Amino acid sequence: MTTFAELLLNGVSLGSVYALIALGFVVIFRATEVVNFAHASLLLAGGYVTAVLHSSIGFWPALLVGIAGAALVGAAVEFLVMRRYRGSDHSVLAIVTIGVDILLATELTRRIGTDILALGDPWGDAVVTVGGISIAETRIAALLAAALLITAFLLAFRFTSWGVAMRAAAENRETAALMGIRLGRVSLGAWAVAGGLAAVAALFLTVFPTPGLERSTSLAAMKAFPAAILGGLDSTTGALVGGLLVGITESLATGYQGDLTFLGRGIGDLAPYLVMVAVLLIRPAGLFGTKELARV
Repeated sequence: MTTFAELLLNGVSLGSVYALIALGFVVIFRATEVVNFAHASLLLAGGYVTAVLHSSIGFWPALLVGIAGAALVGAAVEFLVMRRYRGSDHSVLAIVTIGVDILLATELTRRIGTDILALGDPWGDAVVTVGGISIAETRIAALLAAALLITAFLLAFRFTSWGVAMRAAAENRETAALMGIRLGRVSLGAWAVAGGLAAVAALFLTVFPTPGLERSTSLAAMKAFPAAILGGLDSTTGALVGGLLVGITESLATGYQGDLTFLGRGIGDLAPYLVMVAVLLIRPAGLFGTKELARV
């Protein structure tokens, strides 16, 4: 029972990080109706900036610069690349993000090389034990940080003019534009917010028990893609629920993989995608996604 509780807590913490990444997918999709396949590169960029700067300016300033840097990269991608294709088919725009991801990932992996970069976090490998249940301080920090950021985002989404503009654009882009909402500004803000959230997620994906930031970190970040899909790409609530489902599933499957040898090795890495497929077979739009209705 203790093992199950530890795996569950770790799964919730990991799921909250996946929820931050999934929220970035959802924010961009709601603002532009485009699936952003370059999101993992934004995460890698934010983590790289933090890793490079922490030894010279300290962890917290480096983290702030990393968040700002990832937000700036996201905004630059939208302004310099995506805006040039405005009006194109959404599938074309999705392919463009794949190209952007290849360019960014190639440059970042060239800079990282074979190194494993530490981000200089203050928690180290400290572990908290309560009632026989042990959990790393980094996992607790991840859960608290994700809860704070997600709450702040939801409040901003609900009560600020930017949030109202994004909800209006998601509901009907043409009508929103006719009402004076500047869709370009909404899209730019969405990419910047997604980049900032990805940079925070990069921190908690690369601290203990993970050795650090490496080239494959962007691949780990893509585990959040099933979270966004099974939750519903146009639902912020779906991103949160999907992130938690993926995190808990991965943690439990990895923890009990010794008892699941009949499913083969590495079931923990495969489990999130199996959950996504199972959900989509029942609800093709995701758990909280909006079903498109067509008159025939």
